[in-house]
Parts: sequence; structure tokens; C-alpha cells
Amino acid sequence: MQEASRQDAFSDPFAGERLKHSWFHERQAALNVRDAWSAWNGYKFADYYYDANYEYFCIRNTCGTYDICPMQKYLIEGPDAMALLNRMVTRDISKLAVNRVTYVCWCTDSGRMIDDGTIFRLGEERYMLTCGSPSLAWLRKCQLGFDRVRISEYTEDYAALSLQGPTSYAVLKRMGFHAIAELKPFNFVTVPFNGTELMISRTGFTGDLGYELWAEPAHALPLWDALYAAGEDFGIHPYGETATNMARLEAGFLMPYMEFNEALKTINFEYDQSPLELGLDWLVDFRKPHFNGRRALLEHKEHGTRWKLLKLDIPGNKVAEGAILYNNQRCSREIGYVTSAMWSPAVKANIAFAMVQASALSGKIWAEIYYQKELRYHRKVALCTVRDKPFWAPPRARQTPPAEY
Repeated sequence: MQEASRQDAFSDPFAGERLKHSWFHERQAALNVRDAWSAWNGYKFADYYYDANYEYFCIRNTCGTYDICPMQKYLIEGPDAMALLNRMVTRDISKLAVNRVTYVCWCTDSGRMIDDGTIFRLGEERYMLTCGSPSLAWLRKCQLGFDRVRISEYTEDYAALSLQGPTSYAVLKRMGFHAIAELKPFNFVTVPFNGTELMISRTGFTGDLGYELWAEPAHALPLWDALYAAGEDFGIHPYGETATNMARLEAGFLMPYMEFNEALKTINFEYDQSPLELGLDWLVDFRKPHFNGRRALLEHKEHGTRWKLLKLDIPGNKVAEGAILYNNQRCSREIGYVTSAMWSPAVKANIAFAMVQASALSGKIWAEIYYQKELRYHRKVALCTVRDKPFWAPPRARQTPPAEY
């Protein structure tokens, strides 16, 4: 990382405990007028910069940048790279073409989900895995028996920045990156920038038109400066974790420690989840003869799961955060709980993710909501409607070439 942010371990005994600065921190710190920081994988990370709602509207109406340097990145390369990944994840990686990205998850032998992430196929025998939590130890375990593969920690070798929102294409085009015009979702391309190469993938975590930029660390600040110079007329603004969580919920994307617990970190049995409970059946390819958790997931498929993650539309404007779900208006039999909730400005609706007992799916779902008004708590019971599709899925997110807003 940047030398100014490093502490000498001999002169500072707490050097290893201090939060690291990402490659873009110098620019982000100047814009974080609220000094609203948290931590992600040992990095100092913005919750928000000025106002989370304003940042959310930048994502939906103009464009914004989100620092993904703390996201874990691993390079897997060699003749056995595909075989290793196919053994580890539930999806069939052999179908992934070069210059393509795919969404994946991986499980314990009991079929409980460890994490989700993306795999980039950089070459015939070269892949990059990205994920929210450290996974090197699990990759090493999965490597047993595969001798012709090399795994490298790559997190600090990329300055990675997400650019999301309807004007993101116009900003990149103004920077001269015309090659992205025909870039389809989950594809990536390499373009020249500042005397080096910049990888641009049409990926993101907002459900909107957007891209992720992958540069060498030495070119992080020049990339930021060029991006903000090109985006000045388009309302570019950084956004933090709070706005990200709003956008991803509208898009129907799962968030660790909200929709699911990482199986290797839970203490109580079955306080974790399987992909089938989380609605990720489409990520599990049982045509593959071997992958971690296959036998257990087959049993879940044949006999059913205890829980099911649902998308709920809730009447009114009282956010159902932390709400308990029941099968009747009297709230006498508990059947589930809300994992994430918000009032959606884009959808103009009260939306939520919720875990519901599979045995109760055929009946009605009532949410018991408590909200505060002038220091007093009030109670509301609302009849929920189950949604099959994402709350927010604008055509512009898939349109190729994208429109120039």
C-alpha cells in the first residue's frame, strides 16, 4: 500500500492492527466531509461521504464511484486451474469463456454456503476470483490433489474502483475508452491508459448500468483524477456502503451477514444457509460429477429445505427492518424474519428480503413492524406480497451499446 500509510512495525507495536488505506484513500478522504468510516477486511472504508440518500440518487440518476480495493482477489493459474475451481464452486466453470465473468458460490461438504463472488477468466489457464471475505485458506484446502496450479493473493496488486449509474458509459466514453461500446454485461476488455493497461468489466453490485475498473496501483490516483475530470459534467460522486446496500437490495442481490452467514464463521448449527435456501438454485449445477457439498445439496433438493429466502412487498412506508413474520394477523405463530428492508425511492415501495419457513410458503405472510415516532414506539401488522423478480431491473443495465444519458 502507499508508503505514507504504512507504519514501521519496530517503531509502532500496533502497526498490524491499524486500518490500511486503499490506493484511492487520498482522494476519498478529502471528499468524506462527514468523516464516516468503517472497516472492511482491514481497510479504512467509507460508510458514506456526505449523505447516503444523495449518494444513492447519484447511483440511480447520474453515476458514482465505490472503492473495491478491500475486496479479496486471488489469481489461480496453471493447467489444473479450471479443475480446482470446478471442484470448489457449485457452478460449471468449464463453460466460462476467456474475457468473461461469472457469479459463483461455494459450500462446505454439508452444503452450507461459505461465500459468493465472481470469477474472471483472464486466459486459457488463468483466472481471478473476487469475494467479500478472505478465502485463501479455503482455496489452499481445495488445492489438495491439484499439483499443476498456483494460487496467489492479489488483493493489493489491483487498484479496483466501481463506477455505477446511468451516465457511467458516457463518462468512460469521454475518457476515450470506445472499446466498451460493445461490452456486454459480465464481459471485460483491456484498454490503454496512462502508459499501461486498464481492465474494464461490465459488472457491479447495484443492478444498474455500471463498470468496474482494474488498474495497477501506481496508476490509481491518475485514474481517479481522469475519471472525475471526465465525469464532472455528469454529476459523478463517490458513494459508500450505506448507498450500496440500498441499491443492491433493490436489485435483489444478497449481502453477507444480512441474507446469509458465512458457514465457516457461524457458531450455532444451521445458523448458516444453503444456496437452495437462498434462491441460488440456478448457481448449482448437479450435472457436474464432483464439487464441494454436492451430496448434501442433492439431499436438500430431493427432500426440500427448511427455509426459503423471499422478496417481499410490504404496504405502507414503515420500513420492516428487524420485523418478525407470522402466518396470521394475530401474530400467534412465527414463521420467519426480515433480513434486509428499506423504502425504495426507485420502486416507490416498501421492500424487504425475508427468511420464511418452507412449510409456511403456501399461506399468508404478515409482518409485525415496530417504528419510532417522537420517541415512542408504535406497532403495525402488514400483509406481505411475495415478489418473484428483482425489485429494480432497468433495461439500461443490459442495453448494448448503452444509451448516453
